[in-house]
Amino acid sequence: MLGICALAAGAQCALALEKLSYNMAWLPQGSSVGVIVAQQLGYFKNADLEVNIVRGYGGNRTANEVDQGQFDIGYVDPVSVMLNRANGGHIRLIGAINTRWPAGICFDTKRYNLKTPADLKGLLLGGGSGSVVHNILPVWLERNGLPKNSVRLMRMDPAVVDASLIEGKIDLAECWRASNRVVTQKQANDARVKLGWIEYSDFGLDAYGSGFAVSDETLKKRPDALRKFLKASYQGYDYALANPEKAADLIAKAFPTTDRNVALNQIKDIGDLIIDPEVKDKGLGFLRADRMLKTVQFIDSAFNLNGKVKAQDVYSDALLKP
Repeated sequence: MLGICALAAGAQCALALEKLSYNMAWLPQGSSVGVIVAQQLGYFKNADLEVNIVRGYGGNRTANEVDQGQFDIGYVDPVSVMLNRANGGHIRLIGAINTRWPAGICFDTKRYNLKTPADLKGLLLGGGSGSVVHNILPVWLERNGLPKNSVRLMRMDPAVVDASLIEGKIDLAECWRASNRVVTQKQANDARVKLGWIEYSDFGLDAYGSGFAVSDETLKKRPDALRKFLKASYQGYDYALANPEKAADLIAKAFPTTDRNVALNQIKDIGDLIIDPEVKDKGLGFLRADRMLKTVQFIDSAFNLNGKVKAQDVYSDALLKP
């Protein structure tokens, strides 16, 4: 809550900034550029907020940490939201960042010329041991008229997936826009490998990717602070869309170990993913009921949740309404 400042005679007094914590779900990258820009350019401070930006260790862990009150807000994907709620948790999305599913399947174009899901038949795809790809891919294949097992899946240490693709140890690899795809592209360029990819969203997966998530309790108790956070953060994304080079500089300044060129290309990815042409007039972050329903239905099928989690429990658009 905002602090109450006692005025001494002749003294000036400033309201204390309301504190919020934000978990990026991973290392600093383009996906969180709006929040980082808002912090660096004083948008949060202008909204009477003090936001602590913290690295994370994956979507599932971030979802659970937000649910447990360790962080106020997290960068969380809808799969993690639904699995959290299916297991008794109480978090939901309050604003979109990836308005389309940001994952794809990467491959070496010198080895394969892949255009459609049917071209993937019989190939070996490597994904992180805990990645959603192991659940998402089979259902996506089936929805494209292919057997669920038409692509072989290998669970791998996430740290070696990209290198294994470039070295030819696997045929395919999961790759995520505004995240590891840019890193993989850099490694591929260094190895003189030409990277190609197939997007899930081009072949029937009409679903949201990650966005801002909070616990139901935080949403109930601190709506004004969350509304200010969203407004300032999306102002930060607007700035990054208009000034990607400067935004990359701000990330590198805030987190000096960040590869500035990688961050720049991630920002360009986010610049595409964050805009939903069908509701562009509503501003950044708006969550569409129709796409959210499709998202929930797909994830329900992929993880055999049997209708345990309803679409209305996965998100709230209340904070983005005028």
